[in-house]
Amino acid sequence: MNVQEALKRHFGHDTFRTGQENIIIDLIAGNDTIALLPTGGGKSLCYQLPAYILEGTVLIISPLLSLMEDQIQQIRMRGEKRVIGLNGALSYMERQKALLNLNQYKYIFASPEILQSEAVASALRNINLSLFVVDEAHCISQWGHDFRTDYSKLGELRGKLGQAPCIALTATATPEVLKDIESSLQMKNAKMHIQSVNRSNIAIMIEECHSLENKMKRVSELVKKLKGPGIIYCSSRKWTENLEQFLKMEGVHDTACYHAGMEQEQRTLIQQQFVYDQLEVVCCTNAFGMGVNKGNVRYVIHFHFPAQMESYVQEIGRAGRDGLPSVAISLIGSGDMEIPLALLESEFSTYEQLHQTLYLLSAGTEAEEAFERTGVNEFQGRFILHHLEKLSYPLPGNEQQSLNVIWGKIEDRRKFKKRKLNAVMKWLLSKECRRQGILKYFEEKNLQTQEICCDRCGLDLLQYEEREEKHTHLQLLEWKAELKAIFGQSE
Repeated sequence: MNVQEALKRHFGHDTFRTGQENIIIDLIAGNDTIALLPTGGGKSLCYQLPAYILEGTVLIISPLLSLMEDQIQQIRMRGEKRVIGLNGALSYMERQKALLNLNQYKYIFASPEILQSEAVASALRNINLSLFVVDEAHCISQWGHDFRTDYSKLGELRGKLGQAPCIALTATATPEVLKDIESSLQMKNAKMHIQSVNRSNIAIMIEECHSLENKMKRVSELVKKLKGPGIIYCSSRKWTENLEQFLKMEGVHDTACYHAGMEQEQRTLIQQQFVYDQLEVVCCTNAFGMGVNKGNVRYVIHFHFPAQMESYVQEIGRAGRDGLPSVAISLIGSGDMEIPLALLESEFSTYEQLHQTLYLLSAGTEAEEAFERTGVNEFQGRFILHHLEKLSYPLPGNEQQSLNVIWGKIEDRRKFKKRKLNAVMKWLLSKECRRQGILKYFEEKNLQTQEICCDRCGLDLLQYEEREEKHTHLQLLEWKAELKAIFGQSE
């Protein structure tokens, strides 16, 4: 079966999207591959289709449960039942049963953390892996915009599992991060498929608001005027809740908030309601987005701006995945840059916390208890343990050397993230075209120009607005059609 036949038979498509076919051909030929495709560019097909041509099982490492479950659901809706997710959603007995029968599956999804389990790794060694897939591969880089320590161990794990051809997929990565991905995954002569991060159908606008009250009123105005559905990104869980309540008070009732502090069932419900157009707008943290397979998001509003350009590009990329005109609006206030700076600092343990943690660990205290006693959070703890494991000298007896090395890593990471934040601030204040600034950041050589672009190039929001009478008329048609369907009436 060739790739065109597989595309038609298993996915019902006649043609590939830009770049997909060449990526798939390289994988089938056994080549390690790095693919940077813009959000909505069809990354999942690049590993799902080869599964039907290659013998064996495809292992997909995915960073988020919601993203994993969305991909699994899509595969099952296509009629493919040989798919499973190794994650916290499985009970102990379900996981044990799955590990005993892994060779029955065509697709296995797993988080990087669960792959550190020897039981899981052992079960995977006993099956024939045809592909080793790393989704959201920017997470593998120590300089990537969502650093996950267990991602950096995947290269070693891949070697233990038989060195199957590897594909690393991402939507946002600088050349520096792409090199880090290739090295960390121990790729050999990787084939590079790098597309532009530009999403030409998404217009970009930055608006300055002189007060918090002004910013909240502007959010309400935009949500009421703009064609929906839409997503509003906030910097904290509390602000997602505040905005949800504010919009409901303003008469926008089809709205909900979403953040990582909510119960998983509630998050799943909100995500599904949004996907199936039962919600018009979601106020959320960056925990929302990956795994939301929704093509008709018409706008993304940043109530707070992210601390890195990579995050911004990925978040606005949730709009217009159907290719239709969409808009990304960021509302900037006078004190807004203090928020990402404070969040940045909170990512790292203090020198005193690190010193106390290493002392407790050297005394035999369990890591979880040591972190709780010193106030080190989960992310900070993973960072400490990650670099502690890489040291050639053990605790106890080398606390001071370990302290010096790990504190140096923390300082390097802090400086790097501050440079990222400064790049964002420079872009926000620049007078040049917003899109050109983004493309320069990602070091794209062929800078693109287009008619509908950004506020610097003269953007009119009217084309993204929806007249109230049109909206009302649409609702009228919808309920009449629904009544006819219920009672079996025809035109």
